[in-house]
Amino acid sequence: MRMIRKRSGTRGGGGPARGRLRAALGGATTVLLTATALAALPQTTAHAADTLGAAAAEKGRYFGAAVAANHLGEAQYAATLDREFNSVTPENEMKWDAVEPNRGSFSFGRADQIVDHAQGKGMKVRGHTLVWHSQLPGWVSGLGATDLRSAMNNHITQVMTHYKGEIHSWDVVNEAFQDGGSGARRSSPFQDKLGDGFIEEAFRTARAADPNAKLCYNDYNTDGVNAKSNAVYTMVRDFKSRGVPIDCVGFQSHFNPNSPVPSDYRANLQRFADLGVDVQITELDIEGSGQAQATDYGNVVRACLAVTRCTGITVWGIPDKYSWRSSGTPLLFDDNYNKKPAYDAALSALGGAPGGPGDPGGPGDPTAACTATYSTAEQWSGGYNGKVTITAGSSPITGWSVDVTLASPQQVVSVWNGSPTSNGDVMTVRSTWNGSLAAGASTSFGFTVNGGTTPPPQVGACTAS
Repeated sequence: MRMIRKRSGTRGGGGPARGRLRAALGGATTVLLTATALAALPQTTAHAADTLGAAAAEKGRYFGAAVAANHLGEAQYAATLDREFNSVTPENEMKWDAVEPNRGSFSFGRADQIVDHAQGKGMKVRGHTLVWHSQLPGWVSGLGATDLRSAMNNHITQVMTHYKGEIHSWDVVNEAFQDGGSGARRSSPFQDKLGDGFIEEAFRTARAADPNAKLCYNDYNTDGVNAKSNAVYTMVRDFKSRGVPIDCVGFQSHFNPNSPVPSDYRANLQRFADLGVDVQITELDIEGSGQAQATDYGNVVRACLAVTRCTGITVWGIPDKYSWRSSGTPLLFDDNYNKKPAYDAALSALGGAPGGPGDPGGPGDPTAACTATYSTAEQWSGGYNGKVTITAGSSPITGWSVDVTLASPQQVVSVWNGSPTSNGDVMTVRSTWNGSLAAGASTSFGFTVNGGTTPPPQVGACTAS
């Protein structure tokens, strides 16, 4: 356990959370589903490490999570964080509006809470973020060029000095390039008033404030080779050639069906690493469910492991319900902190073993098993009530989940005795009050379908915890 250093600075503060899409399905919800094939869960191999952080450490890397201070008091949240991860990134608590809401008046309390918790558990900390066009207090945008330059450098210096020696890597500048095919810089108070040189100045100021911290540039939609990533690549290459202090590049890696993991993801990470910088996957989340989501998570982890200078992965949150994209169920744990197939895939890709010695009976434990069988309960001309029976295997289980797929134009209009979420063609139903079953015991959930009676729904394999 590391000693927690006493810091100077005002206690209190904390920034507004990112806007969240809180549209997860409730107990009686309309969903449109079409037919899709469901594959088997990923295979795992037997290795000693049975948590993400431990498995990553065996590979010389970290596996972290973005953390919100206001959730640390929730027992399951803190327990999952402490068990699974060996790095943390404050989600909003280190952003400009949180730590310097008024010019020259710093408030580090909420960020300190996260850093202190991490240090108490022996975790690394990533600093996020020093210079960003968003979540700026209003006073910053109103400054003229001279005052803005002074304020930017003072902000970097004060924040980094407060945490000197305690932050492994800093996102010094965040999201400074435009989307699209131009490769141009994004309009912001810093770009518009200070010009292209503001990024270099920020990095030089950061190096002076904490010579030992890794200094990163961080952005999104740069995961594959495209105009935006090419522009960042050109900047980093220029910085390295001129001795501008940059140590790492962060790839946010927010993926969904419309923006999937690019086929050249690994190659793109490698070309940046070849410039002589570390690469980090800094805000990973992948919308989806079931095997498709699991496959994507496994591929991302393997891409990082294949690049020697990919030093770690951070997922942007812990359970789906606290994700900024919660309706897309993009994280490794569901709303009840059950491990999803994506968790098993990520751990297996790291060389770990889901349900190992430190996790008896937990999600992913090979002794926890269940089966799912379908029957039609009632039927009428335009629809039917479906019933899925869940039966535990030879060991007790504490939770279950099942994928259900319908053919268009059938629609699920209500679900009972289960908690549904949807992604594209697949509805995943998870246990609520009826998750704990003795060996061989059964329970069921039901749903009402409108839009026809044939073909019957496809029910995937039951996943037990």
